[in-house]
Amino acid sequence: MRILIIDDDGQLCQNLAYQLKKKGINADICLNGEDGLEAAGKDIYDLILLDRMLPGLSGTEVLSAIREDGIQTPVILVTALGDISQRVQGLDAGADDYLVKPIAFEELMARIRSIQRRPRNLTDGQLLRYHDLSLDLNSKILSCNGESCSLSRKEGDLLEVFLRHPGTVLARNLILTKVWGIDTEIEDGNLDNYIHFLRRRLRSVHSTMSIRTVRGIGYCLEV
Repeated sequence: MRILIIDDDGQLCQNLAYQLKKKGINADICLNGEDGLEAAGKDIYDLILLDRMLPGLSGTEVLSAIREDGIQTPVILVTALGDISQRVQGLDAGADDYLVKPIAFEELMARIRSIQRRPRNLTDGQLLRYHDLSLDLNSKILSCNGESCSLSRKEGDLLEVFLRHPGTVLARNLILTKVWGIDTEIEDGNLDNYIHFLRRRLRSVHSTMSIRTVRGIGYCLEV
């Protein structure tokens, strides 16, 4: 899972990113509204944590802009603005949830798990399923019809991207950004290596799912 944090409090962002990392969640950080809007507009994140009071564009303006662009990434507003009218305004602008600072990290995780349970291929906050595959997001154990194998963290992150978008052709750049992050420099061939590893894992558990190469574009997980 990859989260975008948009908040001008750099220390808070670093603390949140550190705590999320311990839960196996990758986080990217933007410290102002313009950078946040640009990053959110890439539509590569599973969740956005968004402050309302930002330099430049406000959090509400960022939220309205991405919703107008058709981006439906879940957004939790995390802000010091806690009046009822302000909560209503934020939710009406397109937020999925609203947390008032200071926040307790365990409550934030509970809100994240609540949002994670919404997609049809999630059975709970830790288990991701599609067709004959299930992936434990914490332990990175892949299971299929009673057989299982352990994945490396990167293999698990890569399979998570495919399981969240089954049957969809995913561009190479999109996959690289979701798994390795926006600012990470990685050789293009590394993705091909991990696809090879993941295909081998799928065969080892005798899944009917496979990863198809779409020449010149990317890859697709399909039956």
